[in-house]
Amino acid sequence: MLKTPIKAVLFDLDDTLWPIVPVLERAENLLHDWLAAHAPAVAERYTIDMLRARRQALMQAEPRYRIDLWGLRHATLCEAFRQVGADIARVDQAMAVFSTARSAVTPFEDVLPGLLRLNARLAVGSISNGFADLQAIGIAHHFQASIAAHRFGRAKPDPQIFHAACAALAVQPQQAVYVGDDLLLDVQGAQNAGLRGVWMNRFGRSLTADIHPDAVCTTLHELERWLLDPIGP
Repeated sequence: MLKTPIKAVLFDLDDTLWPIVPVLERAENLLHDWLAAHAPAVAERYTIDMLRARRQALMQAEPRYRIDLWGLRHATLCEAFRQVGADIARVDQAMAVFSTARSAVTPFEDVLPGLLRLNARLAVGSISNGFADLQAIGIAHHFQASIAAHRFGRAKPDPQIFHAACAALAVQPQQAVYVGDDLLLDVQGAQNAGLRGVWMNRFGRSLTADIHPDAVCTTLHELERWLLDPIGP
Protein backbone atom coordinates (compact mmCIF):
# COMPACT_ATOMS: atom_id res chain seq x y z
CA MET A 1 0.00 0.00 0.00
CA LEU A 2 1.34 3.41 -0.97
CA LYS A 3 1.97 5.81 1.89
CA THR A 4 0.15 9.14 2.01
CA PRO A 5 2.39 11.92 0.64
CA ILE A 6 3.80 14.30 3.22
CA LYS A 7 2.48 17.86 2.95
CA ALA A 8 3.60 19.33 6.29
CA VAL A 9 6.38 19.05 8.83
CA LEU A 10 5.89 20.14 12.43
CA PHE A 11 8.64 20.72 14.96
CA ASP A 12 9.20 20.59 18.66
CA LEU A 13 11.40 23.53 19.73
CA ASP A 14 13.60 23.03 22.81
CA ASP A 15 16.44 20.54 22.23
CA THR A 16 15.15 20.02 18.69
CA LEU A 17 15.90 23.39 17.10
CA TRP A 18 18.23 24.73 19.83
CA PRO A 19 19.84 23.45 23.05
CA ILE A 20 17.72 24.49 26.01
CA VAL A 21 19.71 23.56 29.15
CA PRO A 22 22.31 26.37 28.88
CA VAL A 23 19.53 28.84 28.05
CA LEU A 24 17.55 27.93 31.17
CA GLU A 25 20.63 27.98 33.37
CA ARG A 26 21.56 31.47 32.16
CA ALA A 27 17.95 32.70 32.50
CA GLU A 28 17.66 31.41 36.06
CA ASN A 29 20.99 33.00 37.01
CA LEU A 30 19.94 36.35 35.53
CA LEU A 31 16.62 36.13 37.33
CA HIS A 32 18.30 35.42 40.66
CA ASP A 33 20.69 38.33 40.10
CA TRP A 34 17.67 40.55 39.46
CA LEU A 35 16.03 39.30 42.65
CA ALA A 36 19.20 40.06 44.63
CA ALA A 37 19.09 43.64 43.36
CA HIS A 38 15.34 44.32 43.44
CA ALA A 39 13.85 41.81 45.91
CA PRO A 40 16.82 40.91 48.14
CA ALA A 41 14.70 39.18 50.79
CA VAL A 42 13.53 36.68 48.17
CA ALA A 43 17.05 36.03 46.90
CA GLU A 44 18.35 35.55 50.43
CA ARG A 45 15.58 33.12 51.35
CA TYR A 46 15.42 31.12 48.12
CA THR A 47 18.31 29.72 46.07
CA ILE A 48 17.85 28.72 42.44
CA ASP A 49 17.70 25.07 43.50
CA MET A 50 15.06 25.81 46.13
CA LEU A 51 12.86 27.60 43.60
CA ARG A 52 13.31 24.70 41.18
CA ALA A 53 12.31 22.18 43.86
CA ARG A 54 9.24 24.25 44.72
CA ARG A 55 8.20 24.30 41.04
CA GLN A 56 8.47 20.51 40.90
CA ALA A 57 6.32 20.16 44.01
CA LEU A 58 3.73 22.62 42.73
CA MET A 59 3.56 20.82 39.39
CA GLN A 60 2.84 17.55 41.16
CA ALA A 61 0.20 19.16 43.35
CA GLU A 62 -1.54 21.04 40.53
CA PRO A 63 -1.52 19.19 37.18
CA ARG A 64 -2.54 22.33 35.25
CA TYR A 65 1.01 23.58 35.70
CA ARG A 66 2.33 20.67 33.65
CA ILE A 67 0.83 22.53 30.72
CA ASP A 68 1.34 26.15 31.81
CA LEU A 69 5.08 26.38 32.53
CA TRP A 70 5.01 30.18 32.46
CA GLY A 71 2.22 30.12 35.01
CA LEU A 72 4.19 27.64 37.10
CA ARG A 73 7.17 29.96 37.36
CA HIS A 74 4.94 32.95 38.03
CA ALA A 75 3.04 31.14 40.79
CA THR A 76 6.28 29.97 42.42
CA LEU A 77 7.67 33.50 42.47
CA CYS A 78 4.40 34.87 43.86
CA GLU A 79 4.58 32.34 46.66
CA ALA A 80 8.20 33.24 47.42
CA PHE A 81 7.45 36.97 47.44
CA ARG A 82 4.53 36.45 49.81
CA GLN A 83 6.61 34.31 52.16
CA VAL A 84 9.11 37.11 52.77
CA GLY A 85 6.69 40.04 52.53
CA ALA A 86 8.17 41.40 49.29
CA ASP A 87 6.17 43.54 46.86
CA ILE A 88 4.28 41.00 44.79
CA ALA A 89 3.64 43.63 42.11
CA ARG A 90 7.27 43.14 41.06
CA VAL A 91 6.77 39.49 40.09
CA ASP A 92 5.78 40.48 36.56
CA GLN A 93 9.05 42.42 36.23
CA ALA A 94 10.95 39.37 37.41
CA MET A 95 9.14 37.19 34.88
CA ALA A 96 9.96 39.66 32.11
CA VAL A 97 13.66 39.31 32.96
CA PHE A 98 13.39 35.52 32.82
CA SER A 99 11.29 35.47 29.65
CA THR A 100 13.69 37.74 27.78
CA ALA A 101 16.61 35.49 28.69
CA ARG A 102 14.52 32.41 27.89
CA SER A 103 14.20 33.66 24.32
CA ALA A 104 17.94 34.27 23.89
CA VAL A 105 18.45 30.94 22.15
CA THR A 106 21.00 30.00 19.51
CA PRO A 107 19.58 27.59 16.92
CA PHE A 108 21.73 24.66 15.86
CA GLU A 109 23.65 25.61 12.70
CA ASP A 110 21.52 23.41 10.44
CA VAL A 111 18.20 24.90 11.58
CA LEU A 112 17.83 28.17 9.68
CA PRO A 113 19.01 26.87 6.30
CA GLY A 114 16.98 23.72 6.87
CA LEU A 115 13.81 25.65 7.62
CA LEU A 116 14.29 27.78 4.53
CA ARG A 117 14.57 24.72 2.29
CA LEU A 118 11.64 22.92 3.92
CA ASN A 119 9.43 26.00 3.53
CA ALA A 120 10.01 25.87 -0.21
CA ARG A 121 8.37 22.42 -0.38
CA LEU A 122 6.11 21.92 2.63
CA ALA A 123 3.90 23.65 5.16
CA VAL A 124 5.94 24.15 8.35
CA GLY A 125 4.66 24.51 11.90
CA SER A 126 5.59 23.99 15.53
CA ILE A 127 4.08 22.50 18.67
CA SER A 128 5.70 23.12 22.03
CA ASN A 129 4.97 22.38 25.67
CA GLY A 130 7.32 25.22 26.60
CA PHE A 131 6.87 28.97 26.25
CA ALA A 132 9.57 30.01 23.82
CA ASP A 133 8.63 33.26 22.06
CA LEU A 134 9.27 32.72 18.34
CA GLN A 135 8.76 36.41 17.60
CA ALA A 136 11.38 37.42 20.16
CA ILE A 137 13.73 34.72 18.90
CA GLY A 138 13.27 36.07 15.37
CA ILE A 139 12.17 32.91 13.57
CA ALA A 140 8.37 33.14 13.69
CA HIS A 141 8.26 33.83 9.94
CA HIS A 142 9.50 30.29 9.26
CA PHE A 143 6.28 28.77 10.67
CA GLN A 144 2.81 29.00 9.16
CA ALA A 145 1.31 27.78 12.43
CA SER A 146 2.68 27.57 15.98
CA ILE A 147 0.81 26.09 18.92
CA ALA A 148 1.97 26.41 22.52
CA ALA A 149 0.46 24.13 25.16
CA HIS A 150 -0.07 26.90 27.72
CA ARG A 151 -2.27 28.79 25.26
CA PHE A 152 -4.00 25.78 23.72
CA GLY A 153 -4.88 24.22 27.06
CA ARG A 154 -3.55 20.75 26.28
CA ALA A 155 -0.01 19.48 26.00
CA LYS A 156 1.87 16.77 24.15
CA PRO A 157 1.30 13.83 23.99
CA ASP A 158 -2.43 14.66 23.90
CA PRO A 159 -3.60 13.94 20.32
CA GLN A 160 -5.71 17.11 20.29
CA ILE A 161 -2.70 19.43 20.16
CA PHE A 162 -1.28 17.53 17.17
CA HIS A 163 -4.65 17.57 15.42
CA ALA A 164 -5.04 21.31 16.04
CA ALA A 165 -1.66 21.98 14.43
CA CYS A 166 -2.57 19.87 11.41
CA ALA A 167 -5.87 21.70 11.07
CA ALA A 168 -4.05 25.04 11.24
CA LEU A 169 -1.91 23.92 8.31
CA ALA A 170 -4.93 22.49 6.45
CA VAL A 171 -3.53 18.95 6.30
CA GLN A 172 -4.68 15.59 7.61
CA PRO A 173 -2.59 13.95 10.37
CA GLN A 174 -1.43 11.22 7.97
CA GLN A 175 -0.05 13.95 5.70
CA ALA A 176 2.18 15.37 8.44
CA VAL A 177 5.47 14.53 10.11
CA TYR A 178 6.29 15.62 13.64
CA VAL A 179 9.94 16.03 14.63
CA GLY A 180 11.09 16.15 18.24
CA ASP A 181 13.69 15.04 20.74
CA ASP A 182 11.40 13.36 23.28
CA LEU A 183 10.54 9.77 22.39
CA LEU A 184 7.38 9.67 24.50
CA LEU A 185 5.94 13.17 24.08
CA ASP A 186 7.06 13.80 20.51
CA VAL A 187 7.51 10.52 18.65
CA GLN A 188 4.97 8.26 20.30
CA GLY A 189 2.60 11.18 20.87
CA ALA A 190 2.65 12.08 17.18
CA GLN A 191 2.23 8.49 16.06
CA ASN A 192 -0.73 7.96 18.39
CA ALA A 193 -2.32 11.05 16.81
CA GLY A 194 -1.91 9.62 13.31
CA LEU A 195 1.20 11.56 12.24
CA ARG A 196 4.59 10.12 11.42
CA GLY A 197 7.01 10.65 14.29
CA VAL A 198 10.67 11.48 13.66
CA TRP A 199 13.16 11.41 16.51
CA MET A 200 15.67 14.28 16.45
CA ASN A 201 18.52 12.72 18.40
CA ARG A 202 21.13 15.46 18.64
CA PHE A 203 22.70 14.23 21.88
CA GLY A 204 23.49 10.58 21.22
CA ARG A 205 20.68 9.24 23.37
CA SER A 206 19.57 5.60 23.35
CA LEU A 207 16.41 4.46 21.63
CA THR A 208 13.71 3.05 23.89
CA ALA A 209 12.85 -0.53 22.96
CA ASP A 210 9.08 -0.05 22.84
CA ILE A 211 9.05 3.17 20.76
CA HIS A 212 9.73 2.93 17.03
CA PRO A 213 10.27 6.26 15.26
CA ASP A 214 9.49 6.48 11.57
CA ALA A 215 12.99 7.92 11.20
CA VAL A 216 15.91 9.00 13.37
CA CYS A 217 17.81 12.18 12.44
CA THR A 218 20.53 14.28 14.02
CA THR A 219 20.09 17.39 11.85
CA LEU A 220 17.53 19.01 9.57
CA HIS A 221 19.79 18.04 6.67
CA GLU A 222 19.20 14.37 7.50
CA LEU A 223 15.51 15.03 7.93
CA GLU A 224 15.34 16.64 4.50
CA ARG A 225 17.12 13.69 2.89
CA TRP A 226 14.65 11.30 4.49
CA LEU A 227 11.70 13.39 3.31
CA LEU A 228 13.08 13.40 -0.23
CA ASP A 229 13.76 9.65 -0.25
CA PRO A 230 11.03 8.02 -2.34
CA ILE A 231 11.04 4.99 -0.04
CA GLY A 232 11.43 7.10 3.13
CA PRO A 233 8.30 8.83 4.38
